[in-house]
Amino acid sequence: MKKEDEKVLSGMVMEVSGASYVVITDTGTEYRCRTFPGTKTENGDTTLVAVGDRVELKIIETGTKLHEAAITFVLPRRTALTRKRDVRRNRSKEKVQVIAANIDQLVIVVSAFEPLLNTRLVDRYLVFAESEQMESVIVVNKMDLDDSSETRELMAPYHALGYRIIYTSAEEEHGMEELQEALAGKLSAFSGHSGVGKSTLINQLSGQQDRLRTGETNVKTGKGLHTTTNAVMLALPCGGHLIDTPGIREFNLSDITRDNLRFYFKEFLPLMQQCAYSSCSHTVEPDCAIVQAVESGRLDPDRFESYLALYESID
Repeated sequence: MKKEDEKVLSGMVMEVSGASYVVITDTGTEYRCRTFPGTKTENGDTTLVAVGDRVELKIIETGTKLHEAAITFVLPRRTALTRKRDVRRNRSKEKVQVIAANIDQLVIVVSAFEPLLNTRLVDRYLVFAESEQMESVIVVNKMDLDDSSETRELMAPYHALGYRIIYTSAEEEHGMEELQEALAGKLSAFSGHSGVGKSTLINQLSGQQDRLRTGETNVKTGKGLHTTTNAVMLALPCGGHLIDTPGIREFNLSDITRDNLRFYFKEFLPLMQQCAYSSCSHTVEPDCAIVQAVESGRLDPDRFESYLALYESID
């Protein structure tokens, strides 16, 4: 082995497939990697290695031209997109599955039709992004299937709150330039229900039409069919990177409690000090400024109903 190969290499995980990882080093070399019992991490009882992780490597002598390495250390994550794991069915016993790490912004992909736009899902993702102090972009895809103004009416409260919303049609390549501009120079994670067109959008953005498999919506259930099974990061021609994440039906809000949920609905923040109680949950307390604002039409009632549903879903 060459002396230079004995050095510790640093890089970023680009793809996860079972127990195999693709890592791009800071010098641009791609390695096929694995972990071993001595791999160290500073990320607790979560997934050991995830797409987006910064890692350190040790070269493995193989006698072939294939670049192989062992991951020796996983650096602390700035942010993490996660979901809970059932430890009874998980051999690694990790309590939280990390889908993507160190992302700069969350791109929430929904569709105008097939499946229908789900604002409750949008709110769950926005709460997560707010809790992580992460930028978020809402992409409404399949606008070619929307022959009314209903979709834009549903999104009006999010426009009013200052969230960036991009309307696209992957089939007609509408809105792609605006989406490219939003992604340039950042590490973004695409998330949303299966069937909303994430993979089709990503294929177009990456310039690799067959890079990710695409699927249709289940006709009987109206729900999307899963086409992405492993998170993968792609470099974008416009600059930056994009992570495609598996379609998830139940997004994990593991670090969000009933006590702090109210801080992640940003329209509540200017009004909370007007509540009669400083610890007001905005559910049953008298003289609640949030409830009064909803009743007077100053706050969107659907967003408030979404808040109540999330509040009740938290243990």
